[in-house]
Amino acid sequence: MLLTSLRVLKQHGTQYIKHLDRVKLCDEFRGRPVLQSAGMTEIARQTLCSLCPTCAITYDQKGLRLDLGRCLFCGECAAQFPENVRFTNDYRLAASTREGLIVREGDAPRWNFGHEAVRPEIRRMFRRSLHLREVSAGGDNSCEMELGAAGNVNFDMGRFGIAFTASPRHADGVVVTGPVTANMARELEATWQAVPDPKVLIVVGADAISGGLFADSPAVNRQFFDIHRPDLYIPGNPAHPMTFITGVMALLRGERGLSRRRARSEENE
Repeated sequence: MLLTSLRVLKQHGTQYIKHLDRVKLCDEFRGRPVLQSAGMTEIARQTLCSLCPTCAITYDQKGLRLDLGRCLFCGECAAQFPENVRFTNDYRLAASTREGLIVREGDAPRWNFGHEAVRPEIRRMFRRSLHLREVSAGGDNSCEMELGAAGNVNFDMGRFGIAFTASPRHADGVVVTGPVTANMARELEATWQAVPDPKVLIVVGADAISGGLFADSPAVNRQFFDIHRPDLYIPGNPAHPMTFITGVMALLRGERGLSRRRARSEENE
């Protein structure tokens, strides 16, 4: 047990995340994918697309595309077709729109958040403080555990004014994890209605964004998302704490939010 812990510490290096825009996760982390279909036969393309259990990989006239909102990050596509699918260790995956989660062949390997889609009242009211009520709507506790880790001493999202609260009456928004099972649909709506306006809706993980493996299950009721549009989509299975924190920071403070904080930190050192 001790040797395992030491190996993990050696692999990850310094645990405390001082500057969010300087973090480099280990090479084993599966982050933003890079796609390439040059030289693939039609049979190879069909085989690649059929590998994905959630149909996250598709092919059209413009080439391969991968939906991060459906992706389980299992890595099977990259293992079977290493020349065509490669996962980088870039954890910056969050998007302000559902379309922003689509990675296409030929896309620049950089984060494009989509700041123009953010409602102006979000940054005006919650720029310095955002309290969230998390609802596990049938989740498997993986995303829930990572969200808990986002507040620990390593990632410390509280220094940015981001925190979870127990009561929706004290919250500024709701974070949804899990595919939204039928027996949680009413409770999720009730929680949302209890949060005072204006409020923020964040969905975390493939299950919450698209239903994941359970999208077609009769035990799932996703009508909540037919009525309410999320303000922030954070992919992953589960989502990494850094993906969550940088996504929320981009939502609240814009593309310069992290760089300004880094400059202030450097001045105080």
